[in-house]
Amino acid sequence: MTRRKSYKLREITAKFGGDLIGDPDVRVSQVAAIESAGPADIVFISQARYLSQLPQTKAGAAILAKDAPEAAGIARIVCANPYAYFAKVSTLFNPPASTVAGMHKSAVVDKTARVDKTASIAANAAVGKNVRIGKRAQIGAGCFIGDGSVIGDDTVLHANVTVYHGCRLGMRCIVHSGVVVGADGFGIAREDGKWNKIPQIGGVDIGDDVEIGANTTIDRGTLEDTVIGEGVKLDNQIQIAHNVKVGAHTAIAACVGVAGSATIGRNCALGGAAMIYGHITIADGVSISAGTLVMKSLAQPGTYTGVYPFSTHQRWLKNAAQLRNLDELAERVRQLEARSGKDKGNQQ
Repeated sequence: MTRRKSYKLREITAKFGGDLIGDPDVRVSQVAAIESAGPADIVFISQARYLSQLPQTKAGAAILAKDAPEAAGIARIVCANPYAYFAKVSTLFNPPASTVAGMHKSAVVDKTARVDKTASIAANAAVGKNVRIGKRAQIGAGCFIGDGSVIGDDTVLHANVTVYHGCRLGMRCIVHSGVVVGADGFGIAREDGKWNKIPQIGGVDIGDDVEIGANTTIDRGTLEDTVIGEGVKLDNQIQIAHNVKVGAHTAIAACVGVAGSATIGRNCALGGAAMIYGHITIADGVSISAGTLVMKSLAQPGTYTGVYPFSTHQRWLKNAAQLRNLDELAERVRQLEARSGKDKGNQQ
C-alpha cells in the first residue's frame, strides 16, 4: 500500500491562501469528519451551529470561516469559504487514480477512430467509426462510443457509459456509470389516433469540466444539438430532454426532469426532483427549490418554491379538498364584493 503524502499547514496556505493561526508545521494527510478525525486529519466547519463540536475533535487542524470565534487548542486555516477550501484540500489529498495508456486486448476500436496514444481504453469497450479520443482520456470497461463522437482531453468515462453517434464531450469531463448521452428524444407526432416517430437528427454538445452523475440521460436534439454548458454539474438520475440548453456552471440535483426545448440559464441551481416544463426559459442566477414544478418562464434571478407542505395524511386530504374548491370560493368572493359595491351605491 502506498503511503499517503502529508502536507504542512504552511504548504497548504501557500497553495490555496487563507490565514493560518497556530503551528504552521502541523502535518495533515487527509480530510475527515469532526467526530472521527485523528491527529493527521483536517476538518472543516462552514456553519456556526457545528462550532460547538470543535473542542471535542481529535483533528490536527481545522478550516474555519472568518467570522468564526477563536478556536483555542487547534491549528486552523481561516478563509472566506470553508466549504470551497475543503474541496481544494480534499482534491489535494485524493488525486484521481493514475491509469496506464493503451487499449485492452478485448476492446473493439474501429480502424478509422483516432485515439491519442496517451488515452486509456479498458476491457470490452467499443469505439465506433471516426471517433476522436483526446489526450489522457479514460474510457472505462464496457463503454460504447458511437460513430463520429468526440471525447475531449482528460475526460473520464466510468464503466458502462453509452455515448451515441455524433455527440461531443469537452475536456476534463467526468461521466459516471450508466449515463446515456445522445439517445433519441421523445419526439412523436399524433395522426389519426396513432403516434408517429420524428427522427432525432441533432446531437449532444457537452462543454468542458462537466460532471454527469450515474444513470443520468441526455437526449439528442430533434434538429439541432442539446447543449450542456461548461462547468455544469449534473447529479444522478436526471432526465435532460431533446433540444434543452443548460447554461454554464449550473448545478442540477438528483431526479430532476427537464422537458424538451427548455432553456436554463447560467449559474442556476435546481433542487432534487424539480420538474421543468418544455419550451420555457429560466434566467441566469435562478434557484429552484426541491420538488418545485416550473410551468412558465422565469425572467428574473432569485429563489422560486412551489412545494406543497407535508402534513399528516388526514390533514393533507382536508387541505387538498379545500384546494379543489378554490375556484368556487373565489367566485363567491367576487359575488360578495359586487353585492357589497351595489349596497354601498344604494346607501349613497
